Amino acid sequence: MAPLLDWAAPRYQAAVGDVLKKHGLRYEDLYDPLLNQDVDEALKRLPQEEVDARNQRLKRAMDLSLKHVNLEKGMQAKQTPYLSYIRETLEAVEAENAEKQQLGTGKSYDRSLP
Repeated sequence: MAPLLDWAAPRYQAAVGDVLKKHGLRYEDLYDPLLNQDVDEALKRLPQEEVDARNQRLKRAMDLSLKHVNLEKGMQAKQTPYLSYIRETLEAVEAENAEKQQLGTGKSYDRSLP
């Protein structure tokens, strides 16, 4: 099974990257802060410029989707769908939560989802 996955994984990643480029998104823009509290906390810790850029990309993608159009080819070529901007912060938040769990204390933020 591993050879099949080794063959399919890069092709699938390229296909996802092409769709993200068409809308001007990055992969990490798809992380939902309402479903994952760690993502929400990581977004709060990011610099405001990064959060503003993320929100702008999401708004542009929603606008393009509603209009049923894609970015121009020149703009698609400039997109970097797999450039990370939240990974380090998210890993730090997850490490803090793992440490708190080992110590027996709760998360500093806790909310229940419906």
